[in-house]
Amino acid sequence: MNVVLNVAFPVFAIILAGFLSGKSKLLGAASSEALNKFVYWMALPPVLFLGTARRSIPEIFNGPFIGAFLGSMLLVYALGAVIGRLVYRERTQIQCMQGLNSAFSNTGYMGIPLFLAAFGPDRLAPTILATVIMSAIMVGIAVIWMEFANSHGGGLGKALRDVGRALAKNPLILSTAAGLAWSALLPGVAVPKPIATFCELMGSPAGPCALFAIGLFLASQRLTAGLAEAGWISALKLLVHPALAWVLTQTLFPMDPFWTGSAVILAALPTGALTFVVANQYQTYVERTSSAILVSTVLSVVTLSALLAVYAPAG
Repeated sequence: MNVVLNVAFPVFAIILAGFLSGKSKLLGAASSEALNKFVYWMALPPVLFLGTARRSIPEIFNGPFIGAFLGSMLLVYALGAVIGRLVYRERTQIQCMQGLNSAFSNTGYMGIPLFLAAFGPDRLAPTILATVIMSAIMVGIAVIWMEFANSHGGGLGKALRDVGRALAKNPLILSTAAGLAWSALLPGVAVPKPIATFCELMGSPAGPCALFAIGLFLASQRLTAGLAEAGWISALKLLVHPALAWVLTQTLFPMDPFWTGSAVILAALPTGALTFVVANQYQTYVERTSSAILVSTVLSVVTLSALLAVYAPAG
């Protein structure tokens, strides 16, 4: 119970504060956009850089974690797409988005702040690795799928180029790559104090600002479409995904308790807002993606609190 009060309550209270600020019009759309850009471009990258630069390459690239987290994600992605095909008879672009919403965890805006609160800044390796997987692999799969479907089989090369260009400009990927380069090329060498202090100061508001930005985003959304779909997508995201991750950690990819708990918690995060960016880019499944993000985030108050009570240290 202590961990729910000490970790989960403050995390969701910050989201609620953002939501109430948006609903009361204290902060509007312009504030939300500015805060999101600050978090995405300025605050999160220093956190990811220090988190990787201060860790060895083997410590960051935990093979069993990648197997459990990515494996469970791909299974849920496929399951969501299959449900869309068999139950809803949707076209392939919408199947892609149904699968993506079912599997895409909010590792950047919720996972990192959650781990900072629950485990501290020295134990961010799982959420950094998960963020790289989400940004590089899962978005890549979705973009290739959408491009290929929209071009009727002739756009794979263009899709790959689009993914490459997007990753080359992604500050979360670039900052992680810079940290990995430091760790690989200068093993055991500490980041110079002025640089480390700058990153710590710039990154310190990343957690609360990211959570507050989620609340502002939710305040601007309405359950205008696809509430039933949002329900089963949220069930896949919040229940099936972490359950599959746990099964894989207990069978094919055993790990120590911290990495095991990390895989399950990160799999149980609600649908990430980046799915809305993909939906909006292709003008496909936009309103229903917004509903899935909203419903899964609200319901995650219960599911994440329960998992934190199991896996996070009491204090």
